[in-house]
Amino acid sequence: MGELLLVRHGETEWSTAGRHTGRTDPPLTEEGERQALALAPLLARRRIARALCSPLRRAARTAELSLPPGTGVRLESGLMEWDYGAYEGLTTAEIRQTRPGWDLWRDGVPPGDGNHPGETLAQVGERCDTILARATAAPDEDRDADVVLIAHGHVLRVLTARWLGQPPADGALYRLDTSALCVLGTEHGRHVIAGWNLLPWPEFPGRGSGQEPTRRS
Repeated sequence: MGELLLVRHGETEWSTAGRHTGRTDPPLTEEGERQALALAPLLARRRIARALCSPLRRAARTAELSLPPGTGVRLESGLMEWDYGAYEGLTTAEIRQTRPGWDLWRDGVPPGDGNHPGETLAQVGERCDTILARATAAPDEDRDADVVLIAHGHVLRVLTARWLGQPPADGALYRLDTSALCVLGTEHGRHVIAGWNLLPWPEFPGRGSGQEPTRRS
């Protein structure tokens, strides 16, 4: 396998509002679709063996808009977002009104209803370990080609921590914006981050000059 390319889905109304969006599945906004399309030239430059994608429609639509035509896409339930349980749909500010100082990465979430039973951070980490094992099990003919993972902010942050051999809670260290591209690779046999939170559009203040992002280590 070449490198792992991580793509967070484009903007939704809930992501803009800062709502915890686990198994609820709002569609991309028009801006979210534009963001996903902006990634297409970057991904077109890569030799991609296959893509694994969360089955939630905000991720699937991002894959449809950003991946090169003909890319084989496999839906993986293990790439679904963290199940936030009773905190589904709430913002951090709303949660802290009844639970001052709450932190997702430290305190987790309480169980919710049947549609949102909730997950522990350890359970999310176990899912990510399984996905990494599947993503890196490439046939010999694809050993130099990249694998794309299209999913959600928190699950991709946990997956990155696990790639680096860190505990799942260290995903808190890796900010990830909507429709950003990240690159995980190796250097001298060690797992590394080769590029992080790469945003190919100019309209975000403080996020670059509008030039296509270069890979950085």
